[in-house]
Amino acid sequence: MSQLHPSRIPVLVGLGQSIEREKLVSIVDLTETASLAAFKDAPGLKEQIDRVTTVSVIFSPSPKAPSRELVARLGLTNVECESTTAGGNTPQWVVNRAADDIATGKLKATLIVGAEATRSMRAADPDANFFGASRGGGADNKQESEPVVGPSMDGVLTKAEVSVGFTRPAEVYPVFESALAAKAGRDMTQQREHIGRLLESWAKVAAANPFAWFKEEFTASDISSPTTSNRLTAEPYTKRMNSFPNVDQGSALIVTSLEVAKAAGLEDQCVFPWAGATNTDVAPAARKDLGASPAVSAAAGAIFSATGIGINDFDFIDLYSCFPSAVQVLAEAIDLSLDDSRGLTQTGGMSFFGGPGNNYTSHSIISLALRLRESGKLAYVAGNGGFLSKHSIGIYGSEPPKSGFCLADTKKQQAEINAAALSTTIEATGKATVVGGTVVYGRDGAVSGAPVVADLPDGQRIVAGADPSLLPDLAGESLVGKTISVSGSPLVYKL
Repeated sequence: MSQLHPSRIPVLVGLGQSIEREKLVSIVDLTETASLAAFKDAPGLKEQIDRVTTVSVIFSPSPKAPSRELVARLGLTNVECESTTAGGNTPQWVVNRAADDIATGKLKATLIVGAEATRSMRAADPDANFFGASRGGGADNKQESEPVVGPSMDGVLTKAEVSVGFTRPAEVYPVFESALAAKAGRDMTQQREHIGRLLESWAKVAAANPFAWFKEEFTASDISSPTTSNRLTAEPYTKRMNSFPNVDQGSALIVTSLEVAKAAGLEDQCVFPWAGATNTDVAPAARKDLGASPAVSAAAGAIFSATGIGINDFDFIDLYSCFPSAVQVLAEAIDLSLDDSRGLTQTGGMSFFGGPGNNYTSHSIISLALRLRESGKLAYVAGNGGFLSKHSIGIYGSEPPKSGFCLADTKKQQAEINAAALSTTIEATGKATVVGGTVVYGRDGAVSGAPVVADLPDGQRIVAGADPSLLPDLAGESLVGKTISVSGSPLVYKL
């Protein structure tokens, strides 16, 4: 056991999840249910909570102060309330912060919650729009907001992306996928089949997870074959390769000290945060390699070095899975094979477990913690926010780390990443070479767009959309490596 005082050893000890398939619920209903489950999992800790944090809600209506509303429902008093900034990395960032606050004596116990009630929103209003729904303010628009913490999402896009409307994750991540396919020498059909084989195992994990949205063990063919129920969305992705946001899911976890957990008789179910780090990749158009993440390499390298742990030492792994390209990039960044026998998810992936907005990584952390309670020594989790932009990673153990929790300082590495950003422009005329692109399909199956990221002869990067006359002929195509002609404002290309 660690020689550190138990009051300075952070533990993850109360775990709760919620899911609703029938009645209409709010995000606070879901976080309340999950919180009660966490308190049941960790009796005696409810009275110890001195901070409640709600992960940012993006796909469904939310009160301006969701933590305060939850605290009132739970009957907690003298509790600090806050919400987070957006980003799928945020749950792991919050756990890293909580663990560090406990290790430095700033915090006794915290309840971290998150939820999306998107299914309920759309059941009540079939025309409701995912994007911007959370800004509705919930039932009480006069409610004052609460403090917001977390990494800023500023800078995740440049004018190059915004000027041509290259701002939807469902179109940006397929562009990353095209770069991965080109590296591997695969065309779009081959890459789609490759992804199907990768995701088949995720569906199997989700089918065994009681809080997963889908219970069907989809085969590789089910996932990769375009059909009326599994249409092409953006090359090479089918619908089942996208995160599925139309869910009602919530989570709650309690982070406290070993001293508090021992006093409550909960020592045997403690899981120990060992280390964490956060780094940011530059905007998509400014990345030298669209199929890589220097930020994850830096963050993982920092915590592996600090703890003396390597990728082969982990019993369980869970990588953020909003889209297949994310998982592949996150795996490559830590030299992890896609067919590793340990699997790349313990949760089921956002296509099959469900994609509850920014909060999926909370479910990943819970899945890993439950596995560590059963067996094994170490687990690794990676959360991603934006467009493979913000990355927060963590190591968890079944025993406390000998040297205590480590929140890695990666400022030097971040400065190097920022300095390597390519110059981008929104003005160009002439030839360019495509380094990434996708073909976007409408619900009717017709091509509706084909954005590309390309290099100019002077080394600057651009993002451009296809001339409308090209669209019908681009179905099934990858333009990576092709020369295009660009002009106009916003930029448009022709072949």
